[in-house]
Amino acid sequence: MKLIIGLGNPGAEYETTRHNLGFMVLDALAETWGVHFEQNKKLKSELLVTMNSGETLILAKPQTFMNLSGVAVQKIVQFYKLKPEDIWVVSDDIELELGTIRIRKEGSSGGHNGLQNIIDSIGKDFVRIRVGVGSNRAHNIPSEAYVLQTFSQEQQANLPSIIENVLTIITTALTNNSLPKTTSTK
Repeated sequence: MKLIIGLGNPGAEYETTRHNLGFMVLDALAETWGVHFEQNKKLKSELLVTMNSGETLILAKPQTFMNLSGVAVQKIVQFYKLKPEDIWVVSDDIELELGTIRIRKEGSSGGHNGLQNIIDSIGKDFVRIRVGVGSNRAHNIPSEAYVLQTFSQEQQANLPSIIENVLTIITTALTNNSLPKTTSTK
């Protein structure tokens, strides 16, 4: 059994923001597989459970807002009795160039509050699939404001191929039953 979590903030006002890239990836994955999320108030998430290559997959979009993502993740992990190595988290990363994908099987939050809250809730030994949304430095605005902005028109034009790249990594990893040790690709 695998749990794939996409990080984001609930609510229509956040749908197209940089911080919701994790939600966007999971929505695209669900669409590809022809399955749909359902609200699960007990687990504080939008969830779907499906099968892929004979393995049960749980896709989750925490509905606790980014900085409290660990609350929902901890509930899901306890409910399904998951091991850390079976948890993959897809998140945005302002330290990576737009479209760069980096995979780590453990480590720090890198300053990402959603990842930090998950680490505080379940520990650090889970897979991080970080997707670059570009840096706020060039725009001279605080990172908290930058991630809550929508992508620029030029960035929006690149989003479908970026999301497709992440989907390819995830689906290939599921088929091969292992993620690459680390990757940094555009």
